[in-house]
Amino acid sequence: MRTFKLALALGAALALPSMAQADGVERLTNLLEPLESYSADFEQQILDGSGQRLQKVEGHMWLSRPGQFHWEVDAPYQQVVVSDGDKVYLYDPDLQQVSVRPLDTRVTHTPALLLSGSAEALTENYEVTSSEESGIETFTLIPKSPDTLFESLELTFEGDRLEGLQMEDSTGQRTAINFDDIEVNGDISESRFEFDIPEGADVIREGG
Repeated sequence: MRTFKLALALGAALALPSMAQADGVERLTNLLEPLESYSADFEQQILDGSGQRLQKVEGHMWLSRPGQFHWEVDAPYQQVVVSDGDKVYLYDPDLQQVSVRPLDTRVTHTPALLLSGSAEALTENYEVTSSEESGIETFTLIPKSPDTLFESLELTFEGDRLEGLQMEDSTGQRTAINFDDIEVNGDISESRFEFDIPEGADVIREGG
């Protein structure tokens, strides 16, 4: 479920002047608005509150606006999360199990949907602040609603390319993802965001 929470689709904010927050929203919106599609290899690490690594996985992800994504873990175990813009499918090949749920409001408050959804949702749903060091821009997003899957989310850009993200939950556990072999606004087949339930798999349908 950790992969599901992160793929769908990823602390307290310092009290900064409203102008600084407005600048952060505007800059991040300018970076995300041109993003039509995104494809990259990823390395994901889950760290406990002390920084000790609990898990490391690798895979590939594809995003396409609006609301479509495909998150595929290759190692050390397989897992697939696919959104067709209407429903989200989580497939665990080892368990031969597929979970299906609507693309609802709670799911929309996750990193993958944040990136594949509308950039203007940032101003409505998140407090955004930014910092820059040595050409690396970091944006910190704090959800305004308590009904979210993370306490804070950081997006890291080098130039205009998203290079990584990190999210922290209420227990202090962090999930850090670094992207490599990045392609922005390349052609991605629509079939990448379609999911055919494997024959014989157990299907769990949630939320109607």
